[in-house]
Amino acid sequence: MTEITDEYMRGRMAAARAYTLVLLKKGPAYETPDVRSAQQKAVVWEHVRRNMRLKEEGTMALVGPLAGGGDIVGISVFTVPERAAKALMEEDPGVDAGIFTYEIATWHEVPGSGLPTI
Repeated sequence: MTEITDEYMRGRMAAARAYTLVLLKKGPAYETPDVRSAQQKAVVWEHVRRNMRLKEEGTMALVGPLAGGGDIVGISVFTVPERAAKALMEEDPGVDAGIFTYEIATWHEVPGSGLPTI
């Protein structure tokens, strides 16, 4: 096991990489999935398609919905700076339709803190 010395910590922290974290939230037009209209289902489907395209392009490192019924309904981590991620979010069909809103912030990932394979 690696000893977590001050030197080790400084080295890891110096190598941290900036990502853009987006918290996807319920918008004013949000309908819960169990009662979602056909029109809203179609918009959300295109939102998911777009996320898959961004993931395939490497613009989005992680993406997925949240369970639990709270105001935050999804999380994504972009590999581009905040300004570019904001522009992409403004083009999202779900955001455009008022189904979703979002909060955005720069997040610094410490190398090696990736998700484990399960």
